[in-house]
Amino acid sequence: MKPAVIPTARSAARRPDSASGAVAPASDGPDAAAVLAALGQATFIWDLASDAMGWSEAATRLFAGLPSEALASGSAFAQLIEPARSIRTDAVLAPGRSDAGSGVAYQIEYGVRLHATAEVLWLEETGCWFAGLDGAPARVQGVVRLNNERHARDEQLLKLSQCDPLTGALNRTQLAAALAEAIEEAARFRTPSGFMLVGVDHLAHINEAFGFDVADEVIVEIAQRLRARLRGGDVLGRFSGNKFGLILKNCTADQMTIASERFLAAIRHDVVPTKSGPVSLTASIGAVSMPRHARSAEEAMVRAQEALERAKARRRGTFLTWRPNVEREAQRRVNIRVTDEIVSALNERRVVVAYEPVVDLRSRAVAFHECLVRMRQDSGELLLAPDIVPVAEKLGLIHLVDQRVLELVVAELATAPQIQLSLNISPETTMDPEWWSRIEILLRAHPGVAERLIVEITETVAIQDIDDVRGFVTRLKKFGSRIAIDDFGAGNTSFRNLRKLGVDLVKIDGAFVQNIPHSSDDRAFVQTLIDLAHRLGIKTVAEWVQDEESATLLDSWGCDYIQGRLTGLATPERPWAKPAFGGRSVAG
Repeated sequence: MKPAVIPTARSAARRPDSASGAVAPASDGPDAAAVLAALGQATFIWDLASDAMGWSEAATRLFAGLPSEALASGSAFAQLIEPARSIRTDAVLAPGRSDAGSGVAYQIEYGVRLHATAEVLWLEETGCWFAGLDGAPARVQGVVRLNNERHARDEQLLKLSQCDPLTGALNRTQLAAALAEAIEEAARFRTPSGFMLVGVDHLAHINEAFGFDVADEVIVEIAQRLRARLRGGDVLGRFSGNKFGLILKNCTADQMTIASERFLAAIRHDVVPTKSGPVSLTASIGAVSMPRHARSAEEAMVRAQEALERAKARRRGTFLTWRPNVEREAQRRVNIRVTDEIVSALNERRVVVAYEPVVDLRSRAVAFHECLVRMRQDSGELLLAPDIVPVAEKLGLIHLVDQRVLELVVAELATAPQIQLSLNISPETTMDPEWWSRIEILLRAHPGVAERLIVEITETVAIQDIDDVRGFVTRLKKFGSRIAIDDFGAGNTSFRNLRKLGVDLVKIDGAFVQNIPHSSDDRAFVQTLIDLAHRLGIKTVAEWVQDEESATLLDSWGCDYIQGRLTGLATPERPWAKPAFGGRSVAG
């Protein structure tokens, strides 16, 4: 059976001639229904009082094989609609809209499944309803067109906005939303849940050895293995480059431990086949119980990340769950307090420097002063560098601190032309091109300052990026500044590297110097460093010199300069402001 057919625009317009009885066309214009049918669209009229629907002939092609009864009424057609059967009625009967005489337009999208095993056809319906005498909707007419391609495209765009394109897992935004929902559900029903961060170990090494495309193959394979071992209802998401987030619903802490071994074994036991050959991998897992130890998605992510970092630090390829730690929380509160103090001190110009004399070992005349950062508190007391620098480095504030100290040192050198100062910079700042540019600008702006400035870099930085550091050192030395390696002996710098860098001074780590009267090992080590430095034409400074006995030993080995308790500790007072002050130049 065919559905009730609406007369086409052309046939409705044809009328009998009054004289001859012949039917003549009213117009030579195109048949609107035929045009719509050619475009794959069907028109309909829906009488709301009787629920009867009439369709154009194109409906038989659009809904091929569908019994006419299914299209004969609005209620019958609604039985085919997914996901919401009432979508057409809701669109027409939506409150707050009235027909002023020209009808009320609407547009909706829905799916139609012609039978149980058929694929869903996605349709776009554009229509207009007209009111009856009582002002309520009485009649609807409109057009239905097939919209599968557009719907598929919209679905793909939606998927891309929600899922990681490489693995198909939820992206981080959607993972966070799912995590928040899981925590809310666990709190409402008082059931435990867990959140895990699975971090693939040494993925950067695979990038370097085989390339990013092979690393992508590894990530895809790991995602598949994790997904295959999840329970129904659990959630997999891509947290970051080498990390996956797992939401385990209705899962106790003990069950999380068991599940973690299942995930770790899936990654550890079988190599990952790639186009460059098999790759063997391990992963580490950090986890947190919810809502007991995490009551928000942000808190769960932070604590799982902390647990993952501690697991990797302890031994890679292991699992660790987050647990409250009084000492860690206390340290965190201290970090927060110190961070606030550092930012406030920078804004209020309460970051200052203290000056520690470095003296010529033989004449005991001051050669230069080392500038050490201090922070003046509201109480007037000074926070020392060990209380400031580690927190500033950890929280990314050290470059601001170093910038302020640089400005203070350059200003002091410009004000007092008779002094020489050394400046410590952190490893992070040493490798910061913006800081390089800043110091060059300041030195150009203050002629005569560069020649009296010594920049101290740590031994660790000199080892890690010697080529980049050498470029920085070369530019500074062109201005006339000198370079010192601080805490020498604590790392693994070779003297060949010192020669490459063109270092002027080596400051021997005080940990080896302070005990030389009582340790033969320290004596041998310090004496060897001094001898090798002299053979390369590099001056030496011994740190943490406590007494005359130590000074005498250092003098006998040929050490050039000393600093420490024996010669005076750091003070915020400017010694050169005193009339008796006399400085001497440090030989380059």
